Amino acid sequence: MSGMFCFQCEQTAGGKGCTKAGVCGKQPDVAIKQDELTCALVGLARAAQGKSTGKAADELLMQGLFATLTNVNFDGSRIDELKKLVQAEKEKLGGAADLDPATLWKGDPDIVSLRSTLLLGVRGMAAYAWHACVLGKTSDEVTSWLYKGLRAIGEEHTVEEWLGLLLDLGQANLKCMALLDEANTAAYGHPVPVKVTTTVEKGPFIVISGHDLHDLKQLLEQTEGKGINIYTHGEMLPAHGYPELKKYPHLKGNFGTAWQNQQKELDGIPAPVVFTTNCLMPPRPSYIDRVFTTDAVGFPGVQHIPAVNGKKDFTPVINKALELGGWPEDKKFTGVNGGSELMTGFARNTVLGVADKIIEAVKAGAIKHFFLVGGCDGARAGRNYYTEFVKKAPPDTVILTLACGKYRFNDLNIGEIGGLPRIIDMGQCNDAYSAIQVAVALANAFNCGVNDLPLTLVLSWYEQKAVSILLTLLSLGLKNMYLGPTLPAFIYPNVLNVLVEKFNIKPISTPEEDLKAILG
Repeated sequence: MSGMFCFQCEQTAGGKGCTKAGVCGKQPDVAIKQDELTCALVGLARAAQGKSTGKAADELLMQGLFATLTNVNFDGSRIDELKKLVQAEKEKLGGAADLDPATLWKGDPDIVSLRSTLLLGVRGMAAYAWHACVLGKTSDEVTSWLYKGLRAIGEEHTVEEWLGLLLDLGQANLKCMALLDEANTAAYGHPVPVKVTTTVEKGPFIVISGHDLHDLKQLLEQTEGKGINIYTHGEMLPAHGYPELKKYPHLKGNFGTAWQNQQKELDGIPAPVVFTTNCLMPPRPSYIDRVFTTDAVGFPGVQHIPAVNGKKDFTPVINKALELGGWPEDKKFTGVNGGSELMTGFARNTVLGVADKIIEAVKAGAIKHFFLVGGCDGARAGRNYYTEFVKKAPPDTVILTLACGKYRFNDLNIGEIGGLPRIIDMGQCNDAYSAIQVAVALANAFNCGVNDLPLTLVLSWYEQKAVSILLTLLSLGLKNMYLGPTLPAFIYPNVLNVLVEKFNIKPISTPEEDLKAILG
């Protein structure tokens, strides 16, 4: 393959595709290597057809796909190593031809669009499957679908067959998110509401970013009694709600806002930062010496913490925290709107535990409408739409939220209804499963379909896990969703027309216009 092409994230160049270098910071050689790894994984899936694959191949499949997500692995040597492992595992299964990288993003535009959407959804689902796997939870059905999806990438299908595969993937991803929910709650308990400070106490500390709760647990165990405080960052914020994590007194608070602000917020930070998953941005010279990666994450020149028999030794991170020493006095930070306290922990167990109050409030007219305002954050202009939407939402409405898009408004205090906060943070992006379970329960309580509820989804997207979640929502028949800040570059006009016709997906406009259209 002679050049790079990547249009898998919301910020892709010109809204069409990155061809010279990734807007994310990914270099052309790494982009090409990731395409080659993807095509080798298709070969592995072909070799696995009709055979018993085993743990090594299954885990490699998940890790390989995870490494190709946006803002995860920028290290070409690590991608090369993964490809070698894939080829070796493929030969153990009898061998098969890899997909030709030159064909990955080429062909009839509509087919390219559908094929790409499937591939990106498979990548997102693989990330969730891997998080469950490290906690000992796997599903033959979920893993089999990852193989099936990859094989489909290299096959010919009609438009109708591609659409069927996309909806099948959505259903498989729902099962995958349920698996991860089971893994997290079995290991750490059901989340409970908690207030999280944004003040960093004086002294040594470590910031941990990403989604992997297992990494956080190991870090908490290894820092216990060492005088080092731990602060979450980005999608790790919801960890504060889990009983088995919040019981550690040195899990103190949350540092920073959403991922796209990290180069500014980490500038000169007197503490190490551990990236467990996306979203890593190329570290600046002022703090690259204190950045650590683990799992699928990688960046050239950054120290990596490997897993050995499932365990990780965070000693280098701990030593760096003690060496840097932290700030000499408490450091007060605020969210993007000036708030200094964040609430999280409203997963399905908590929300359904007060379902009677919610139902009563709806029947009494105290709650007129629910909005799920969630998804990914990002740097593209226009994302202040979500802040303004929440600010302008009438006081008799409730805002459900999840994923890092909430950093646009999660420090706002917009009051309560019947003792419940109007902003209800349900967790990470994968906790869309919780939101789905709440919606289904409410629909059952009101004896109606989910689309008949006073509920509107207003979603922001950035990377491939958002794609897998969108396919899950479509597979459940959810309609009338608002999507922004821009529509995916890989969904070409004819495909978009089908989605609009079948599901009435709408691009966001302005908060005022959209609220008027939704509420009348």
